[in-house]
Amino acid sequence: MSPANVRIAKMNDLLRTTFLTGKVVITEGIAALPDAMRSEVMERVQRFDAFTPDNDPYGEHDFGSIDVAGPGKIFWKVDYYNRDLTGGSEDPADPAKTCRVLTIMLASEY
Repeated sequence: MSPANVRIAKMNDLLRTTFLTGKVVITEGIAALPDAMRSEVMERVQRFDAFTPDNDPYGEHDFGSIDVAGPGKIFWKVDYYNRDLTGGSEDPADPAKTCRVLTIMLASEY
């Protein structure tokens, strides 16, 4: 894994585990879940650590899926935008050039 991918993974993990270092977006399907179920989804996304070469081939920790009783499969994804959110980041390893956006969705919304 390249040094840039290691930096990206650390920044992605920080956003995912704290929801503090970027933007977190939930889809309509997640928003419509009962409060307790939505809370469970958010907590399980924050605790996710089941990264493997199969589900994380670039080592960036930018995608995952979990199964939750009720809504079923949930996806989460980190995308890299420029700081004013008008396009992609030219360098996702540079936090000065990147705004991370974590989206949490029902798999059926993908």
